Amino acid sequence: MAKKVREKVEVNSSSMADIAFLLLIFFLVTTTIATDKGILFMLPPKPEDDKPLDININQRNIFKILINSQDKMLVEDEPMNDVSRLKGDIKEFVLNNGRDKGLSDSPQDAIVSLKTDRGTSYEKFIEVLDILELSYNEMYGEKVGLTGEQFRNLDQKNPKDKRLYDQARKDFPKNISIAEPNKIGG
Repeated sequence: MAKKVREKVEVNSSSMADIAFLLLIFFLVTTTIATDKGILFMLPPKPEDDKPLDININQRNIFKILINSQDKMLVEDEPMNDVSRLKGDIKEFVLNNGRDKGLSDSPQDAIVSLKTDRGTSYEKFIEVLDILELSYNEMYGEKVGLTGEQFRNLDQKNPKDKRLYDQARKDFPKNISIAEPNKIGG
């Protein structure tokens, strides 16, 4: 008996490349890519000339926060382990209006200064920066009868919300100074 020779069965793969290409296009078109906007800051305008500005600030009007490379904080030259206390201290400092001689002269003059080392973690920096923003938002919100969260969520395109926002910010600016880090620890 003669053996039957079987032909090898092959799968036609000529359209596989087309299918893979179509799937690739489909996923590229339908995928949304999250864009991280980072930390939004309004930078001061560039000085018109290159001469350094001579600014005289009463040291009493500066609330100093220092964070070292081990993420330990000094607030007004005193160690602070509990970051949650920082918000109350900032509000007390800014809203002092000259009553306590150890605090700021007025909200217009109060400056909150944040300085870090190169080794300070981003998490600690952002945590403290968030508390600074929250403190100011609460002060502004209280001024117009809102919570800090409600103030932060005001829509400035809405005329009513824009009026509240402007009214809250009218008497004192958000003076937060972020100093260049020391070259220690990084």
